[in-house]
Amino acid sequence: MTWTVDHARVAAEGGPDDAGVRRVVAAALREGGRDGVELSVVLVDDPTLTELHRVCLGDPSPTDVMSFDLGDEDAGPVGEVIVSVDRARAVAKERGVPFARELALYLAHGTLHLCGHDDGDEGARAAMRVAERRVLDSLGFAPDDAPHDVDPVSES
Repeated sequence: MTWTVDHARVAAEGGPDDAGVRRVVAAALREGGRDGVELSVVLVDDPTLTELHRVCLGDPSPTDVMSFDLGDEDAGPVGEVIVSVDRARAVAKERGVPFARELALYLAHGTLHLCGHDDGDEGARAAMRVAERRVLDSLGFAPDDAPHDVDPVSES
């Protein structure tokens, strides 16, 4: 697992430490039927993810999480989940939810994409939301049914 932000600061602000990030990703992999596969997780700031969003998807707007399928399970990590800690912090504050929960949601969302979940249409999005809730519930996070309309739709 790679950190490109100060994980001690993330934990000090109420976010997950390394073990917490691993628990979220493992729970999402179990939910998605890919228990035990290896992923790379990168926590970054907004400018870093915004630039990646621009370069990879041609969209210069900020986003919360991106996922990349790297393919072969026998050749190392099968995917990469890149999350903006800045975005999780700002959205959590605006929505009035714990920072740790918002960051866990982004981690779960990105991981579920690598398990085959999609949110490209209304039906798929609803199934993704159910899976996200099951992951967060399994980790003891309080329910949060408020819409995320304060944040741009994530691109994965």
